[in-house]
Amino acid sequence: MAKNEHRKEHDRLAEQRLTGLASELYSHFVDGKIPYVNMPSRTKNNIEFNENSDVWVYGGRESERSAKTVKGAFQLLKTSHVLDFLLKNHIGNNRGSTLRELYYISENWDIAKFKEQPESDRLVEDLEIISSLQREYFHMRPEEDGATLFGPLQLREETKRGDRDIHCQEDVGESGYQIPFNVENIDFIDHDAKFIIAIETGGMYARLIENGFDELNDAILVHLKGQPARSTRRMIKRMNEELGIPVVVFTDGDPWSYRIYASVAYGAIKSAHLSEFMATPAAKFVGVQPSDIVEYELSTDKLTDKDVDALRSELTDPRFETDYWKEQINLQLDIGKKAEQQAFAGKGLDFVTKTYLPDRLSDMGII
Repeated sequence: MAKNEHRKEHDRLAEQRLTGLASELYSHFVDGKIPYVNMPSRTKNNIEFNENSDVWVYGGRESERSAKTVKGAFQLLKTSHVLDFLLKNHIGNNRGSTLRELYYISENWDIAKFKEQPESDRLVEDLEIISSLQREYFHMRPEEDGATLFGPLQLREETKRGDRDIHCQEDVGESGYQIPFNVENIDFIDHDAKFIIAIETGGMYARLIENGFDELNDAILVHLKGQPARSTRRMIKRMNEELGIPVVVFTDGDPWSYRIYASVAYGAIKSAHLSEFMATPAAKFVGVQPSDIVEYELSTDKLTDKDVDALRSELTDPRFETDYWKEQINLQLDIGKKAEQQAFAGKGLDFVTKTYLPDRLSDMGII
């Protein structure tokens, strides 16, 4: 299906489902019912493993948004305004807005305006869950595009100024190719990659490029920029599934970084409704492992109380319910230490690319 046809189909689906929600709320008024919508409870106690897609999705627990309370009535009023705006301005006129712009647009909605941006952000997420569509279908875009990638990949990107063919080593600077907010506008042309390595920090991403890791190992490097944007996770998933390229994730050695890996591989709790669209269950964790901290005697920082609480929380998180993660997390709690990716620099600037990653990736069967 051509890209124009894809867009038309996306618009048709979005219009159909958003209009359907508005019609449902209206029918409640006509039937003399108190308006309401049901949606999954968005907690870690309500995520379950989907064996068909190998990702974590929301389970059967639901919460009701109802006009029985003043707070609920205001929430549904704001929902109605957003539906009207998306249908008339975005889909009807082929326009788009950022999440930030939506917050300011609501200033014109009198008592329905949002008090803060997180409130409007959550409502857009609610509409994703109710409609089973991504916000890109509503022409909603983030403030920033995705992160960057660098490696032996040739692609074609549809832009406002026409299609562009880009080689992600030869046609870009050392900062790499900027992943757009909507990666469905990308077609893959060719690649020579043996694996993808998704990297948490900009410093390590730059180190691997400077050391020629991509050329020596036929690797596509993806900078996650901390907790990865939706477009970054979607890009990784597409490269893995459509091109058959294995994925590994390289982060700092702390509980917050393990959650970055989990968001790539298993799906994030906050966006479990999109796990099948964005998560890459085949992604493997490289490190920094707690066992690496011990084996390589890396420079460390002491775990804070928040770190300890986060690690203990992960022991009850179903996404980390494996022997491997239990062993690593318990080891980290025992040693009371955490380490950054850059700690490998204490062994020399080439240590991470000549020793640690080749050894670790060899053990994992990647190279």
